[in-house]
Amino acid sequence: MPKVLISDALSPAAVQIFKDRGIDVDFQPALGKDKEKLAELIGNYDGLAIRSATKVTPKILEKAGKLKVIGRAGIGVDNVDIPAATARGIIVMNTPFGNSITTAEHAISLMLALARQIPEADTSTRAGKWEKNKFMGVEIFGKTLGVIGCGNIGSIVANRGLGLKMNVIAYDPYLSPERAVDLGVEKVELDELFKRADFITLHTPLTDKTRNIVDAAALKKMKKGVRIINCARGGLVDEAAIAEALKSGRAAGAAFDVFVTEPATDSPLFNLPNVVCTPHLGAATSEAQENVALQIAEQMADYLLRGAISNAINFPRSAPRKRRSSSRSSRSPRSSARLPGS
Repeated sequence: MPKVLISDALSPAAVQIFKDRGIDVDFQPALGKDKEKLAELIGNYDGLAIRSATKVTPKILEKAGKLKVIGRAGIGVDNVDIPAATARGIIVMNTPFGNSITTAEHAISLMLALARQIPEADTSTRAGKWEKNKFMGVEIFGKTLGVIGCGNIGSIVANRGLGLKMNVIAYDPYLSPERAVDLGVEKVELDELFKRADFITLHTPLTDKTRNIVDAAALKKMKKGVRIINCARGGLVDEAAIAEALKSGRAAGAAFDVFVTEPATDSPLFNLPNVVCTPHLGAATSEAQENVALQIAEQMADYLLRGAISNAINFPRSAPRKRRSSSRSSRSPRSSARLPGS
């Protein structure tokens, strides 16, 4: 019987899925915060289910003699050392679709809050002030929304923007012209998006190519009064550069849910007006957390019981502990995953 450790807070329904599938599950939701204890126990398990609190480091993986799969309930796998897991033949899965709507809705919420300066107006009113003339906002209707990254989440944001009667343009090297037509968006190059957009929202992974994709040079290309929303990954926007753009008046506002360093206890954005900041709440709804928990439990159970791989970040060609004579035999016919860079 495979044995799975859940080291972060996951829905009880996910625990029940493992049990119903005949998998021995150990639910220790606080264990992920204790690296030493996790390293001590990890060698007993075939699977590890986590959220964001557990940090799967090379040191922990060295102790994971039986581990076959790590399941991240959510999209981001920044807390897992992917190369180290791959080297040990450990599959790393995520759930890229379970919290897409929730994250997209958060981006739209931040855009609306930014347009009408709602957080600042709320604070002012609660302080007993009545500064009606101070918080002059802008309409969303008829404005141009620039979407950087029009994949799963970005396409939902684009759809919601169209519902608000915005003009939506998108930059995504992987967006086909046919898909753009289906979405009802105009595909443009990045510089054109910078030039035309009134609001810019980012929905792309953090890679060497996307790091600081919005930097000081990019900000100079944007129209005066642009507003920028980042609910994707800290590091896509140069925080110091956007702070300077806000101070100079080139940018009219910024809304950030993610930061270069998290937890973010300090940022050049924190003390500026017309800035909305939230503590990485993109996926923080009860519906999304339930969805990703159920999905990761099903995926991990399928792999441990049947060898079926889905939503794998990596796909080791062979596991060091299980040498096989043919490279083909180490692949599951059900898998659509690829090795990084393949």
